[in-house]
Amino acid sequence: MTLELQIDADLKRAMLDKDNTAKLALRSVKTALTEARKSGAAHQLDDEETLAVVQKEAKRRRDAAAEYKRLGQAERADEELAELVILERYLPQQLSEAQIEEIVRQVIAEVGAESPRDMGKVMSATMPKVAGVADGKAVNKVAQRLLSGSA
Repeated sequence: MTLELQIDADLKRAMLDKDNTAKLALRSVKTALTEARKSGAAHQLDDEETLAVVQKEAKRRRDAAAEYKRLGQAERADEELAELVILERYLPQQLSEAQIEEIVRQVIAEVGAESPRDMGKVMSATMPKVAGVADGKAVNKVAQRLLSGSA
């Protein structure tokens, strides 16, 4: 079963179970998938492209929750985080900070980075290795810490 078919099945289940949080999260993913299908040359998305859309939607929820918390709207932040939990079911297991640090250390050695000025080289070499399994902000934070020598 493709990821998109799984999302369809789970949306139907959420509607039958009257699970409004799951229904809202999955409907927004379906809308984003439709937009992605229309914007590209292909009319069918493969699992990798579908996963990229789900990741984008999850990131949107994460960012919105952080902004709502910053604004003191805890209830709205909780709603976004609840939808994020639903979307995370479809995402691969994320790397821990220790795993990210190990990969960044390897990349720093590979590219010969020595200072924060080499951040661009480190990030451009690291991101393809952690695509889909690590958040760019987390990778950036680890790389900055390691390059500044406070590791």
